[in-house]
Amino acid sequence: MVRPKKFLGQHFLKDLNIAAKIVDALALPSEKNFVLEIGPGTGVLTKLLKQKPEVDLHLSEIDRESVAYLKEHHPDLSDKITEGDFLKMNLSDLTDKSIHIIGNFPYNISSQIFFKVLEQRNQVRQVVCMLQKEVADRIAEKEGSKTYGILSVLLQTFYSIEYLFKVPPGVFFPPPKVMSAVIRLTRNDRSQLPCGEHLFFKVVKQSFQNRRKTLRNALKPLNLPAQISALVIMDLRAEQLSVEEFILLTQKIEQASEGVRRV
Repeated sequence: MVRPKKFLGQHFLKDLNIAAKIVDALALPSEKNFVLEIGPGTGVLTKLLKQKPEVDLHLSEIDRESVAYLKEHHPDLSDKITEGDFLKMNLSDLTDKSIHIIGNFPYNISSQIFFKVLEQRNQVRQVVCMLQKEVADRIAEKEGSKTYGILSVLLQTFYSIEYLFKVPPGVFFPPPKVMSAVIRLTRNDRSQLPCGEHLFFKVVKQSFQNRRKTLRNALKPLNLPAQISALVIMDLRAEQLSVEEFILLTQKIEQASEGVRRV
């Protein structure tokens, strides 16, 4: 048996009913689909995923002990296991097809996994995952909430988010000290932003650095043109802006900056 390792944030799912609900949440076309399971551990999801004819299953696992266990119990997947850190992977090295990601994400790196997904969003069509409820709440939350933040805005810019169900600590070994939740992200139709992507990310991140301040004060480090500070939207705080309003604000910043450069 594989020993759960605290430094890897491992909490192994032991409830087969919950596992089945997670696997069934993966919405796939009838043809073969490249599915990447992150952190399969002892293979509770793996076993169920293998039974689906529409799934071409691949695994990403950083724990050497888990890799050995998976190869022993699922020898047919031996050539489809990538041993290493998902955060350092280039998904295009695995395949040039669209990728569907599934997994019980380690709590200590779940946010980093989503930033990785954002980087490779043109290849990642869907994510079904279990993670700490607090992070799931943050990702799925809409503007106007205290939990709405950087991940909420950036992920909702490119994905539709569905909050599926909550999971109690008792279904894991060892049980975590917090509740978990399962969410599904589905890539939307936004192929590119109507503004500079780098500036958009920068504006969103800086806006939430001092979320209690108005945007006028929170964005001061960006040295924005004077006419931007005069906008009514700058009286608001970051948590009050929708994705579309962040895009609009970035467009206005771009236009004002262009005007300053021309002068």
